[in-house]
Amino acid sequence: MRVATLGFHHESNTFAPVPASLDQFLASGPDAGDGLVAKYAPSQATLAGFIEAASAEADVELVPLVYFDLNPMGTITAEALEHITERLLIELDSNGPWDAILLALHGAAASEQCRDADGEVLERVRQLVGAETPIAVTYDMHANISRRMVECADVVTTYMTNPHLDARIRARECAEVLFASIRGEVRPVMALEKPPVAVNILRQGTSDSPMCELVALAAQAATRTGVLSVSIAEGFPYADVSEMGMAVVAVTDDDADLARQVARELALAVWEARGELEGDGVAIDDALRRAAGADAHPVVLLDVGDNVGGGSPGDSTHVLAAAQRLAIGGLFHSLCDPDAVAACAHAGVGAGVVVRAGGKTDDQHGDPVTLEGTVLMLDDGKFTDDGPTHGGWRFYDHGPRALVHTRDDHMVLLTSHPRGNTSRQELISAGLDPATQPIIVAKGVHSPRAAYEPIAAEMIWLNTPGCTSADISALDYAHRPRPMFPYERDADYSPLRA
Repeated sequence: MRVATLGFHHESNTFAPVPASLDQFLASGPDAGDGLVAKYAPSQATLAGFIEAASAEADVELVPLVYFDLNPMGTITAEALEHITERLLIELDSNGPWDAILLALHGAAASEQCRDADGEVLERVRQLVGAETPIAVTYDMHANISRRMVECADVVTTYMTNPHLDARIRARECAEVLFASIRGEVRPVMALEKPPVAVNILRQGTSDSPMCELVALAAQAATRTGVLSVSIAEGFPYADVSEMGMAVVAVTDDDADLARQVARELALAVWEARGELEGDGVAIDDALRRAAGADAHPVVLLDVGDNVGGGSPGDSTHVLAAAQRLAIGGLFHSLCDPDAVAACAHAGVGAGVVVRAGGKTDDQHGDPVTLEGTVLMLDDGKFTDDGPTHGGWRFYDHGPRALVHTRDDHMVLLTSHPRGNTSRQELISAGLDPATQPIIVAKGVHSPRAAYEPIAAEMIWLNTPGCTSADISALDYAHRPRPMFPYERDADYSPLRA
């Protein structure tokens, strides 16, 4: 059987200040053909799972076409989405015909003209290849799953860990169900349930309660006779779309009633846990004092409001400015500021510098801070991590970087691209030992946990301002579902009576 694999991956924060433009997508890729395989096959990402599943099947020829990936940021421009969609369709049309399609999508992509961008892409792929060509899709666990995203596919799975450590595993499982359906061994049917719940980002860790129990229920349901797959999507609350919120997808073997039953039972469990899915962070000053007085280190402070993996700009200075004000040293802190990097590069390694850095994207993420210190390192910002990482990524590119040791005794890593702190190799490649840093500020919520939980004495979520603030009640929604918990406390859900 001849199977195409392709897709695009973007988590769109509709509250973020910087739109995802075509130029940015083209600057980060795309990857195509053999280049796609070379980049992703050694990783733990979605495409790696598709490639692995196909390589284990003697009768499957997997044809890698094209894949667009861009760091989370604001809404995708109309031009960018149209270009990406047309490129996907051209590749499919010119290289077909196909026995099946394996799509790697995120599930929380939103454009200026189409808030359900993943659904739009999937529907246009379906229109091109026809109703008889099976399509399987693997989404991120933060997908805002629409009915269109399920109705236009034959098999849907999502990651089931956060941090996302199982992208490859879940994609492989998705592909295996697809291959079995082509051979006529199974006939997948799906059901979608969407309890009206937005889960706070602080409660989305799947090793934490209640998500760990909900994931365990899903895994148990997947072992039932006739069930092929069960997925829970946590949703992405920073996308103001009508599909926003949690979702359950059940895939069964030719049993629509069973699929509905499984999805509804699990959705009801989500609904009953809704009160435990709320969360609050720690005030910046309190967290810094706690970290400075800790008996063991490193203490990792998670800058929730500047969660780059959720679409923030990566240049928030709220934590660093507070540390300067409180005279607390020993921080490792990264800031995206290409101008500050250029100033350090002009000065050179070993030179003293005074630069104003960070806080330049908008008025949500603080003001620029003054860094006075010594340039310790300059490099191109490229490094590799072969260990467990969020999303299974292996190759990193933070753009030209500069490491400055400041007079406040902070290690500030200046980058040219906005990137979250999801890999210890970020520090190691800059000449630092993560285990010896007293305090590490990681821009993220759950994505840094895979890297830093093994060495952290403590991890503290901060109640920092920004476009990914933990206070989701403060976001100005126009399109989200209503009523919805926790925004409307009297929201109701009765799936088993539906």
